[in-house]
Amino acid sequence: MNKCALSFLFVCLTCILNAQITIADSETKMPVSYATISFGNGNGLFADDSGVFVFTKKMYPDIDSLYISALGYEPKTLTTQDLPPTIFLSLKADELDEIVITVPDNRKFKILKQKPFLDDNYYACWLPTIESEIAVLIPNESPSDKQLYKVQLPIALESKDWNKRNSKNADKRSFSTLFKIRLYKNDKGQPGLPLRNQTMVYLVTQEAGDLFEIDLDDYSIVVPDEGLFVSVQVLGYADKQGKLLPNKKYKEIRGREGVVKIPTNFRPLLPFTKSIPEYRTYIKRVFINGNKWKQFKPDSGIESTLLDKGYTNYGVGVTLKEFRD
Repeated sequence: MNKCALSFLFVCLTCILNAQITIADSETKMPVSYATISFGNGNGLFADDSGVFVFTKKMYPDIDSLYISALGYEPKTLTTQDLPPTIFLSLKADELDEIVITVPDNRKFKILKQKPFLDDNYYACWLPTIESEIAVLIPNESPSDKQLYKVQLPIALESKDWNKRNSKNADKRSFSTLFKIRLYKNDKGQPGLPLRNQTMVYLVTQEAGDLFEIDLDDYSIVVPDEGLFVSVQVLGYADKQGKLLPNKKYKEIRGREGVVKIPTNFRPLLPFTKSIPEYRTYIKRVFINGNKWKQFKPDSGIESTLLDKGYTNYGVGVTLKEFRD
């Protein structure tokens, strides 16, 4: 490698390092993984597992403030002028003493399954963007004690050749994507407060096939009487080691009325279903401060071709342990 190439590489690496900002706990000084960085205009990005994100005025010239939030922490707003290399977040006072109810290991149980709904129809799929979080109600259909054992996320694989998209043996498009999973209390039929403060992140690739299964047995999550919500949110593409890549999360398209920002669609696609009669799915845009959950149904104000075609639910499946008295 010649001196010019080495100098160029050094400059690029220096710019990236100078643009890196770390989000950390104000008490422990440990990094806060996968914190949300909102730009206040419906766009944003996430920190990686080390609490690091990349931000420069050259990358985001029209952004003048950042809204930082993370599960269990007080949010913080900062101007983009002279951002510090480390941003410290304080724990929420009302979440310092989380009470976790567990089920004794020695209780006998049987397995209950609520099947996932699979579909490889491209036109029945949600195209994930990092601005959107999808939460699905998992009902508790009997009064017995239950523990959430496994969660099954349906995914749809795409053929490399669009003309062969309906062929089962066609080569599939590869992807390596980080998803964040959260659990919420059921608050009168819609997602309420987080059920746990853990951040659960999983790397999904095409090797999972049409179903990605998550084992939650070690978390000992007791299912409340009113059920719970399981949510899915894409964080972005990752490398083979599961490290979040610092790519821009939206595209800028110039039109007659100026620049329009379009969120980037990530793979895999998430198939929705017509087979669930109730409206169990909720959607929210996470980068708009104070935005509320909206039920995914007609006349909700959500514009979606899925609703136009009657696909109203993301067909998450779960496996439960039902304990005997």
